[in-house]
Amino acid sequence: MLRLRPVLEADVPALYAISLATGAAGGDATGQYVDGRLLGHIYSAPYAVLCPETALVAEDEQGVGGYVVGAVDTVTFEERLERDWWPRLREIYQDPSGIPWKDWTPDQLRSFMIHHPHRMSGAMIEAFPAHVHMNLLPRMQRRGIGRRLIEIWLATAGNLGDLGVHCGVNAANVAGMAFWQAVGFTHYEDALRSSRSTKWFVRTIEGPADAAMGDGSNISGTAPN
Repeated sequence: MLRLRPVLEADVPALYAISLATGAAGGDATGQYVDGRLLGHIYSAPYAVLCPETALVAEDEQGVGGYVVGAVDTVTFEERLERDWWPRLREIYQDPSGIPWKDWTPDQLRSFMIHHPHRMSGAMIEAFPAHVHMNLLPRMQRRGIGRRLIEIWLATAGNLGDLGVHCGVNAANVAGMAFWQAVGFTHYEDALRSSRSTKWFVRTIEGPADAAMGDGSNISGTAPN
């Protein structure tokens, strides 16, 4: 039986594990990192801790195997990270700025992101102030689970009114880009942060009108397989 439900504090270790298992352009990044928690520190755990109201998980008989997390106000969320999340991690991870970037290991790259997090700005963030991340383990992929998770997330965010949402996808993650387009996101060319490694996708939530797409009725209940 599959359940889609709000995140719980007890789910945080699973979010770390999923972030690592999907952190190589959608594939398993376990062999790339010495510290397997680094990806989760950046892309999943802070959402469960700082804004659990917009964090959902997919759970089956094997445990939590997927999540969708995000923030309806990216700028405010970044301020909270700076105040409540990054300081503790900066005491643990060394800033690699003194080492030429071409010599950085994957761990050092993520440590740099902790010490120097990128702040969103410009036309995209003004038009699409919310953002979302989603990852599923292989056993939950291609079953409609991701679509249902994002539908519920969008409906939850849409209860706050009309809202624009953005997400960044690794340019090597072809399946990931296809998924976001399939759930109504469109590719956004952002001159400010144009990159060969990241592609941006956006969509608008038309407030409560989008609730008909995913009203959250299956949250804490069962979901179709």
